[in-house]
Amino acid sequence: MYEHIKKEDSEVYGTLEGEEKRQAEGLELIPSENYVSHAVREAMGSVLTNKYSEGYPGRRYYGGQEFTDQVETLAIERAKKLFGASFANVQPHAGAPANIATYFALMEPDDTIMGMDLSHGGHLTHGHPVTYITKIFNFVRYKMKDAGTGAIDYEEMREIAKKEKPKVIMAGFSAYPRELDYEKFVSIGREVDAVVIADVAHIAGLIAGGALKNPFQYGFDVMLSTTHKTLRGPRGGIILTRENEELAKKINKSVFPGFQGGPLMNMIAAKAVCFGEALRPSFKEYTRQIIKNAKAMAEVFSQHNMRLITGGTDNHLVLADVSSFGMSGGEAEKLLDEANITLNKNVIADDPRRPMDPSGIRLGTPAITTRGFKEKECREVAELMVDILKNREAAVGNAKARIKELATARPVPESFE
Repeated sequence: MYEHIKKEDSEVYGTLEGEEKRQAEGLELIPSENYVSHAVREAMGSVLTNKYSEGYPGRRYYGGQEFTDQVETLAIERAKKLFGASFANVQPHAGAPANIATYFALMEPDDTIMGMDLSHGGHLTHGHPVTYITKIFNFVRYKMKDAGTGAIDYEEMREIAKKEKPKVIMAGFSAYPRELDYEKFVSIGREVDAVVIADVAHIAGLIAGGALKNPFQYGFDVMLSTTHKTLRGPRGGIILTRENEELAKKINKSVFPGFQGGPLMNMIAAKAVCFGEALRPSFKEYTRQIIKNAKAMAEVFSQHNMRLITGGTDNHLVLADVSSFGMSGGEAEKLLDEANITLNKNVIADDPRRPMDPSGIRLGTPAITTRGFKEKECREVAELMVDILKNREAAVGNAKARIKELATARPVPESFE
């Protein structure tokens, strides 16, 4: 796919070829990563990258918008159908801008928002002090009351909400392996007159495929998501509104002109393609297999006495404490990387270690499921990982050879039927 780059820029070509080889011979277990179809890649590299399209379909600031209007409308309609939404904004460049634009649509400076604590599974944009957004809005946090089961302390959450009166309550995570109790979020939100939002960036594909519950069915007002991860599309964001047209208008205005300039029309075309792929019957089976594979890996880890945060998984990811192996998450990440198993170090609940060298690792199954891995192969990969963590460098060589065999036997498909 890189013949022109090869001819015109050998340095960039070398990095692309290297990454192609790395992905082909290794296994991607980072839960926020996946492989896209060639159709999605073609849309990202299409002529639409040349076009400025500030505004929305039928209301643009520049001319020549016949086909951009068509493709954005197509993306909107497919997103609405996938998630049971009444309104959709497909312009956010990524998940964080989607979140922040929504905050500005719903709140004024110094207003309060409630989100999950980062160390208990939340995301940076849900109110971690390191982010600039915390200088504008007041964030309060909820946590798990039991890291062994993943149970959220909903009664404490209700008391915090009654005291702090948040304008927005956010249900969502980046490292939480269980399903949330959406009914309780809505109940608490209605009690304090808050807008209830689900950040489903990690599990959007699982929701679209019917493998996990849809927050809209429980009365959520807004859903925010990325379009990669389990949705298996390009890197980008979307904002979905269940039924409130005035709320949708505020969000649209906040995205443009409030927060972003011209949308990336090539990425919107790629979103339309991935939404179309996710509407196929085969996507439902794909999402169910993601969860089966994650559970299979979690079972192996548990059998080897690896401590799993929340005790297992209901979705696509596993969060494990590797301190029992006498190492940090950073050391485990590096060691597994040597065997071409890619995952990420991650904090665990109330982690005694620093965020850049935490106690845990986070892994997931969307990408290897795309390659056709089933429970049997996932159990083998988990066994190889345990062997490496127990025996370190002595186990890396053999594991690397086997990982290459498993990976090359299951190349990334060009299309998803």
